[in-house]
Amino acid sequence: MLASTRRAERRSAFILIAPFLLIYLVLFIYPTLKMLELSFTNAPLIGAGDWVYFKNYVRLFGDRLFKTAVWNTGYFVVLTVVPNVAIGLLIALMVDRLKGWTQSVVLAAFFLPYILPVSVVFLMWRWILDLQFGIAQYPIEFFYGERVPVFRTIPWFLPMVGLITIWWTNGFNVLLFIAGLRNISPEIYDAAAMDGANRWQLFWKITWPLIWPVTALVATIQLILQLKIFDQVYLFSVGGRSEPTMVLVQYIYREAFQRNHGGYAATIATALFVLIAALSVLQYQVLRARGAE
Repeated sequence: MLASTRRAERRSAFILIAPFLLIYLVLFIYPTLKMLELSFTNAPLIGAGDWVYFKNYVRLFGDRLFKTAVWNTGYFVVLTVVPNVAIGLLIALMVDRLKGWTQSVVLAAFFLPYILPVSVVFLMWRWILDLQFGIAQYPIEFFYGERVPVFRTIPWFLPMVGLITIWWTNGFNVLLFIAGLRNISPEIYDAAAMDGANRWQLFWKITWPLIWPVTALVATIQLILQLKIFDQVYLFSVGGRSEPTMVLVQYIYREAFQRNHGGYAATIATALFVLIAALSVLQYQVLRARGAE
């Protein structure tokens, strides 16, 4: 009787997860394997090619533009991931102190940019930072001494795109942190306050340890998203010098869709896949270990 019950439970579980497994195999596993296979050929984007084995990978490690793209991608990650997480937590702490409709309005204001499509974000910030008419050029001129075409000036380009990305995506982080903060029982704060804990001690001894799992999750999500950065960099670099500001996904796009080098583009994509998987697992494990201390 017990054995038949277990078989029925396994059958039910398999039926429930079968659609997900099918979709996962068709939309992720199969394309990943095909990408890996394509990386060992000199095939165009569409059509068959000859096997070149590890020739693409040898070329990759000697490719100056690939090294530039890796550097720019890493630089962009440094510019955005930690500031995005820190700003999101700070905003969430402030919003969480509000009550009623005020909290809802403020939270909606911070989340609103996140629902905007990237094309709208591009047009909005291109106007704000326009060299002649942009309102952001006034503070730039005040502090820097002159107006700057930020999207055509290489040292300014990635930091400014990073700033725009933080403004655009931070609302999602705020929502995750708000959810984490609401899971902390107010009774814990009341008990600590009765023992004489000040606001900083409440945060450092209670809020920070209890919010750490959410922080690790947000940091991991941001790392993955920023390693795959493409839209903003591509749009803001249109018409300018794209090679000095090239990132990895943009390089894949150029090799695949503009130069019809499907095999080499798949090689770059494989390298990016391995990089994202390795760094994501490493960061999450480090953050989880830090939270367990």
